[in-house]
Amino acid sequence: MSVRLWGVALLLVATTVGCSASSSDSPPQRQREGGPKYSGPVPLPGEEARKITVPFDAYNISPAEGMRIDTAEDSLVGECMRHRGMKWKAVPLPPERDIEPTNRRRYGVVEPDAARIFGFHDPENRPSVTRRSEKADAREKQLSPKEQRAAYGDKSKSGPGGCLKKARNQVMKGAPKINIPLFNTRIKQTFDASQRDPKVKRAFRSWSTCMKNAGFRYKDPLAAVTDKRWETAKPSHNEIRTAKADVRCKKKTNLATIWMATEKHIQTNAIRKHPKDFQALKKTKQVQLKAAHRILTSS
Repeated sequence: MSVRLWGVALLLVATTVGCSASSSDSPPQRQREGGPKYSGPVPLPGEEARKITVPFDAYNISPAEGMRIDTAEDSLVGECMRHRGMKWKAVPLPPERDIEPTNRRRYGVVEPDAARIFGFHDPENRPSVTRRSEKADAREKQLSPKEQRAAYGDKSKSGPGGCLKKARNQVMKGAPKINIPLFNTRIKQTFDASQRDPKVKRAFRSWSTCMKNAGFRYKDPLAAVTDKRWETAKPSHNEIRTAKADVRCKKKTNLATIWMATEKHIQTNAIRKHPKDFQALKKTKQVQLKAAHRILTSS
Protein backbone atom coordinates (compact mmCIF):
# COMPACT_ATOMS: atom_id res chain seq x y z
CA MET A 1 0.00 0.00 0.00
CA SER A 2 1.33 3.43 -0.81
CA VAL A 3 0.50 7.04 -0.25
CA ARG A 4 -1.71 8.60 -2.86
CA LEU A 5 -1.86 12.10 -4.27
CA TRP A 6 -4.27 13.28 -6.90
CA GLY A 7 -2.57 16.17 -8.59
CA VAL A 8 1.16 16.13 -8.01
CA ALA A 9 2.28 19.54 -6.82
CA LEU A 10 5.20 20.65 -8.90
CA LEU A 11 8.59 19.26 -7.97
CA LEU A 12 6.94 16.99 -5.47
CA VAL A 13 8.01 13.45 -6.12
CA ALA A 14 5.19 11.40 -4.74
CA THR A 15 6.34 8.47 -2.68
CA THR A 16 3.69 7.46 -4.38
CA VAL A 17 2.38 6.29 -5.53
CA GLY A 18 0.82 3.29 -6.65
CA CYS A 19 -2.60 4.82 -6.41
CA SER A 20 -1.87 8.28 -7.58
CA ALA A 21 -1.68 10.28 -10.73
CA SER A 22 1.50 12.07 -11.64
CA SER A 23 1.71 14.48 -14.53
CA SER A 24 4.03 17.23 -13.42
CA ASP A 25 6.37 18.54 -16.07
CA SER A 26 8.31 20.44 -13.44
CA PRO A 27 11.94 19.62 -12.73
CA PRO A 28 12.35 16.31 -10.95
CA GLN A 29 14.13 15.99 -7.66
CA ARG A 30 17.39 14.14 -7.96
CA GLN A 31 16.83 10.62 -6.77
CA ARG A 32 19.37 8.91 -4.56
CA GLU A 33 18.03 5.38 -4.87
CA GLY A 34 20.84 2.89 -5.14
CA GLY A 35 23.40 5.49 -4.14
CA PRO A 36 25.02 6.14 -0.78
CA LYS A 37 22.62 7.28 1.90
CA TYR A 38 23.14 10.31 4.06
CA SER A 39 24.25 9.07 7.48
CA GLY A 40 23.69 12.18 9.59
CA PRO A 41 20.54 13.46 11.29
CA VAL A 42 17.84 14.40 8.80
CA PRO A 43 16.42 17.85 9.65
CA LEU A 44 12.71 18.50 9.88
CA PRO A 45 11.16 20.04 6.76
CA GLY A 46 11.78 23.78 7.09
CA GLU A 47 9.23 26.48 7.71
CA GLU A 48 10.27 28.02 4.39
CA ALA A 49 8.71 25.00 2.65
CA ARG A 50 5.67 24.77 4.94
CA LYS A 51 4.75 28.38 4.19
CA ILE A 52 4.33 27.66 0.48
CA THR A 53 0.61 27.18 -0.09
CA VAL A 54 -1.63 27.59 -3.14
CA PRO A 55 -5.44 27.42 -3.55
CA PHE A 56 -5.34 24.01 -5.24
CA ASP A 57 -4.02 22.55 -1.97
CA ALA A 58 -7.59 22.61 -0.61
CA TYR A 59 -8.63 20.20 -3.37
CA ASN A 60 -5.57 17.97 -3.46
CA ILE A 61 -4.42 15.34 -0.97
CA SER A 62 -1.20 16.27 0.80
CA PRO A 63 1.46 13.67 1.67
CA ALA A 64 0.39 13.81 5.33
CA GLU A 65 -3.28 13.43 4.45
CA GLY A 66 -2.44 10.61 2.07
CA MET A 67 -0.61 8.76 4.81
CA ARG A 68 -3.59 9.11 7.15
CA ILE A 69 -5.95 7.74 4.51
CA ASP A 70 -3.49 4.98 3.64
CA THR A 71 -3.13 4.04 7.32
CA ALA A 72 -6.91 3.91 7.72
CA GLU A 73 -7.19 1.60 4.73
CA ASP A 74 -4.36 -0.46 6.17
CA SER A 75 -6.36 -0.86 9.38
CA LEU A 76 -9.41 -2.03 7.44
CA VAL A 77 -7.30 -4.49 5.46
CA GLY A 78 -6.03 -5.88 8.77
CA GLU A 79 -9.58 -6.45 10.01
CA CYS A 80 -10.53 -8.12 6.74
CA MET A 81 -7.47 -10.39 6.81
CA ARG A 82 -8.09 -11.43 10.40
CA HIS A 83 -11.67 -12.32 9.54
CA ARG A 84 -10.19 -14.61 6.90
CA GLY A 85 -7.94 -16.21 9.49
CA MET A 86 -4.75 -14.49 8.32
CA LYS A 87 -2.27 -12.20 10.07
CA TRP A 88 -1.60 -8.60 9.08
CA LYS A 89 1.03 -6.36 10.67
CA ALA A 90 -0.04 -2.72 10.78
CA VAL A 91 2.48 -0.07 9.74
CA PRO A 92 2.93 3.00 11.96
CA LEU A 93 1.70 6.47 11.05
CA PRO A 94 4.62 8.92 11.32
CA PRO A 95 4.24 12.24 13.16
CA GLU A 96 2.86 14.80 10.73
CA ARG A 97 5.80 17.14 11.30
CA ASP A 98 8.11 14.46 9.82
CA ILE A 99 6.20 14.20 6.55
CA GLU A 100 7.29 16.52 3.79
CA PRO A 101 5.03 19.48 2.95
CA THR A 102 2.97 19.40 -0.23
CA ASN A 103 4.89 22.17 -1.99
CA ARG A 104 8.36 21.55 -0.61
CA ARG A 105 10.12 21.84 -3.97
CA ARG A 106 7.47 23.76 -5.91
CA TYR A 107 9.87 26.64 -6.56
CA GLY A 108 13.06 24.65 -6.22
CA VAL A 109 15.09 24.48 -3.01
CA VAL A 110 13.97 27.01 -0.39
CA GLU A 111 15.29 25.44 2.85
CA PRO A 112 18.83 26.37 3.96
CA ASP A 113 19.33 23.10 5.84
CA ALA A 114 18.19 20.98 2.90
CA ALA A 115 20.47 22.91 0.54
CA ARG A 116 23.42 22.56 2.92
CA ILE A 117 23.04 18.79 3.26
CA PHE A 118 21.37 17.56 0.08
CA GLY A 119 21.99 20.28 -2.49
CA PHE A 120 19.40 19.85 -5.24
CA HIS A 121 18.91 16.17 -4.43
CA ASP A 122 15.68 15.20 -2.74
CA PRO A 123 16.09 15.18 1.06
CA GLU A 124 16.22 11.85 2.83
CA ASN A 125 13.07 10.90 4.69
CA ARG A 126 12.86 11.46 8.41
CA PRO A 127 13.48 8.25 10.43
CA SER A 128 9.79 7.73 11.27
CA VAL A 129 8.85 7.90 7.58
CA THR A 130 11.66 5.53 6.66
CA ARG A 131 10.58 3.04 9.33
CA ARG A 132 7.04 3.10 7.97
CA SER A 133 8.27 2.29 4.49
CA GLU A 134 10.62 -0.43 5.74
CA LYS A 135 7.88 -2.11 7.79
CA ALA A 136 5.50 -2.06 4.83
CA ASP A 137 8.19 -3.55 2.56
CA ALA A 138 9.04 -6.24 5.13
CA ARG A 139 5.36 -7.16 5.46
CA GLU A 140 4.98 -7.52 1.70
CA LYS A 141 7.95 -9.90 1.53
CA GLN A 142 6.52 -12.07 4.30
CA LEU A 143 3.10 -12.55 2.69
CA SER A 144 2.44 -15.95 1.20
CA PRO A 145 0.85 -16.13 -2.27
CA LYS A 146 -2.46 -16.96 -0.58
CA GLU A 147 -2.16 -13.94 1.73
CA GLN A 148 -1.25 -11.68 -1.19
CA ARG A 149 -4.37 -12.73 -3.08
CA ALA A 150 -6.50 -12.21 0.01
CA ALA A 151 -5.04 -8.76 0.59
CA TYR A 152 -4.78 -7.45 -2.96
CA GLY A 153 -6.69 -9.77 -5.23
CA ASP A 154 -5.35 -10.85 -8.60
CA LYS A 155 -2.39 -8.56 -9.38
CA SER A 156 -2.71 -9.33 -13.08
CA LYS A 157 -5.92 -7.30 -13.11
CA SER A 158 -6.00 -3.51 -13.09
CA GLY A 159 -6.84 -1.87 -9.78
CA PRO A 160 -6.80 -3.36 -6.30
CA GLY A 161 -8.79 -6.39 -5.30
CA GLY A 162 -9.31 -8.45 -2.18
CA CYS A 163 -9.31 -6.76 1.22
CA LEU A 164 -7.69 -3.61 -0.16
CA LYS A 165 -10.50 -3.08 -2.64
CA LYS A 166 -13.03 -3.57 0.13
CA ALA A 167 -11.19 -1.07 2.33
CA ARG A 168 -10.86 1.48 -0.46
CA ASN A 169 -14.55 1.24 -1.30
CA GLN A 170 -15.39 1.84 2.34
CA VAL A 171 -13.17 4.92 2.55
CA MET A 172 -14.54 6.29 -0.74
CA LYS A 173 -18.21 5.61 0.04
CA GLY A 174 -20.30 8.65 -0.86
CA ALA A 175 -17.55 10.38 -2.86
CA PRO A 176 -18.46 11.85 -6.27
CA LYS A 177 -16.61 10.96 -9.44
CA ILE A 178 -13.58 13.17 -10.07
CA ASN A 179 -11.36 13.78 -13.10
CA ILE A 180 -7.81 13.40 -11.79
CA PRO A 181 -6.04 13.81 -15.18
CA LEU A 182 -7.90 17.09 -15.72
CA PHE A 183 -6.84 18.33 -12.29
CA ASN A 184 -3.22 17.43 -13.06
CA THR A 185 -3.52 19.32 -16.34
CA ARG A 186 -4.77 22.41 -14.51
CA ILE A 187 -1.93 22.19 -12.02
CA LYS A 188 0.54 22.24 -14.90
CA GLN A 189 -1.29 24.95 -16.84
CA THR A 190 -1.49 27.34 -13.88
CA PHE A 191 2.14 26.70 -12.95
CA ASP A 192 3.26 27.37 -16.52
CA ALA A 193 1.13 30.53 -16.64
CA SER A 194 2.73 31.81 -13.44
CA GLN A 195 6.16 31.67 -15.06
CA ARG A 196 4.97 33.93 -17.87
CA ASP A 197 3.69 36.60 -15.48
CA PRO A 198 5.68 39.88 -15.71
CA LYS A 199 6.19 40.08 -11.93
CA VAL A 200 7.59 36.56 -11.81
CA LYS A 201 9.80 37.23 -14.82
CA ARG A 202 11.24 40.31 -13.05
CA ALA A 203 11.84 38.19 -9.95
CA PHE A 204 13.62 35.61 -12.11
CA ARG A 205 15.89 38.31 -13.53
CA SER A 206 16.70 39.64 -10.06
CA TRP A 207 17.42 36.12 -8.85
CA SER A 208 19.59 35.42 -11.91
CA THR A 209 21.61 38.60 -11.29
CA CYS A 210 22.10 37.59 -7.65
CA MET A 211 23.29 34.14 -8.73
CA LYS A 212 25.63 35.63 -11.31
CA ASN A 213 27.18 37.84 -8.64
CA ALA A 214 27.75 34.68 -6.60
CA GLY A 215 29.48 33.01 -9.54
CA PHE A 216 26.62 30.95 -10.97
CA ARG A 217 24.83 31.53 -14.29
CA TYR A 218 21.21 30.40 -14.55
CA LYS A 219 18.22 32.10 -16.14
CA ASP A 220 15.79 30.92 -13.46
CA PRO A 221 15.58 28.52 -10.47
CA LEU A 222 14.19 25.69 -12.59
CA ALA A 223 17.31 25.79 -14.75
CA ALA A 224 19.44 25.48 -11.62
CA VAL A 225 17.61 22.49 -10.19
CA THR A 226 17.64 20.63 -13.54
CA ASP A 227 21.35 21.15 -14.24
CA LYS A 228 22.53 17.78 -15.59
CA ARG A 229 25.67 18.02 -13.48
CA TRP A 230 23.54 17.13 -10.47
CA GLU A 231 22.52 13.76 -11.93
CA THR A 232 24.74 11.90 -9.48
CA ALA A 233 24.25 9.38 -6.68
CA LYS A 234 25.03 12.01 -4.07
CA PRO A 235 25.42 15.80 -4.11
CA SER A 236 28.83 17.18 -4.98
CA HIS A 237 30.51 20.05 -3.17
CA ASN A 238 29.79 22.32 -6.13
CA GLU A 239 26.12 21.30 -6.18
CA ILE A 240 25.76 22.17 -2.50
CA ARG A 241 27.50 25.53 -3.04
CA THR A 242 25.10 26.28 -5.90
CA ALA A 243 22.02 25.21 -3.93
CA LYS A 244 23.03 27.34 -0.95
CA ALA A 245 23.47 30.35 -3.24
CA ASP A 246 20.09 29.58 -4.84
CA VAL A 247 18.36 29.67 -1.44
CA ARG A 248 20.13 32.91 -0.44
CA CYS A 249 19.17 34.58 -3.71
CA LYS A 250 15.54 33.47 -3.41
CA LYS A 251 15.40 35.05 0.02
CA LYS A 252 17.17 38.24 -1.10
CA THR A 253 14.86 38.75 -4.10
CA ASN A 254 11.67 37.54 -2.33
CA LEU A 255 11.20 35.24 -5.31
CA ALA A 256 9.17 32.48 -3.67
CA THR A 257 6.72 34.96 -2.15
CA ILE A 258 6.22 36.77 -5.47
CA TRP A 259 5.82 33.52 -7.38
CA MET A 260 3.39 32.09 -4.83
CA ALA A 261 1.22 35.24 -4.86
CA THR A 262 1.02 35.05 -8.65
CA GLU A 263 0.09 31.38 -8.62
CA LYS A 264 -2.58 32.04 -6.00
CA HIS A 265 -4.22 34.61 -8.26
CA ILE A 266 -4.11 32.33 -11.30
CA GLN A 267 -5.39 29.27 -9.41
CA THR A 268 -8.19 31.23 -7.75
CA ASN A 269 -9.42 32.27 -11.20
CA ALA A 270 -9.28 28.67 -12.39
CA ILE A 271 -11.38 27.54 -9.41
CA ARG A 272 -13.96 30.26 -10.14
CA LYS A 273 -14.21 29.18 -13.77
CA HIS A 274 -14.79 25.51 -12.96
CA PRO A 275 -16.71 25.42 -9.65
CA LYS A 276 -18.36 22.02 -10.16
CA ASP A 277 -15.07 20.26 -10.88
CA PHE A 278 -13.42 21.70 -7.80
CA GLN A 279 -16.44 21.07 -5.59
CA ALA A 280 -16.24 17.39 -6.56
CA LEU A 281 -12.54 17.29 -5.74
CA LYS A 282 -13.10 18.88 -2.34
CA LYS A 283 -16.05 16.60 -1.56
CA THR A 284 -14.03 13.50 -2.43
CA LYS A 285 -11.15 14.67 -0.29
CA GLN A 286 -13.48 15.40 2.65
CA VAL A 287 -15.16 12.00 2.35
CA GLN A 288 -11.81 10.22 2.56
CA LEU A 289 -10.44 12.32 5.43
CA LYS A 290 -13.63 11.93 7.49
CA ALA A 291 -13.60 8.19 6.90
CA ALA A 292 -9.92 7.99 7.83
CA HIS A 293 -10.51 9.95 11.04
CA ARG A 294 -13.41 7.71 11.99
CA ILE A 295 -11.44 4.53 11.31
CA LEU A 296 -8.26 5.63 13.07
CA THR A 297 -10.02 6.93 16.17
CA SER A 298 -12.05 3.74 16.54
CA SER A 299 -9.26 1.26 15.88
